[in-house]
Amino acid sequence: MNVSNKQSLKRHGGIVLTAVLAISLSACAGMSRRESSALVGTAVGGVVGAAATGGSTVGTVGGAVAGGVIGNELGKKR
Repeated sequence: MNVSNKQSLKRHGGIVLTAVLAISLSACAGMSRRESSALVGTAVGGVVGAAATGGSTVGTVGGAVAGGVIGNELGKKR
């Protein structure tokens, strides 16, 4: 991947992440805190897992699972 592709990916990645988070949060309107925390945790965990592993499927799914579990646990305590 050349430099201009990496810059484009970084620029668009931020836009996509913002859009995903906004959609996730708007979808949480009718959910309990625990459910919304788990959903947001899953989305963020998937993005972080993908970024940390260079976009591998295992990293993305693993991050999503871990994020969902963490979000669920944090949602219980609110």
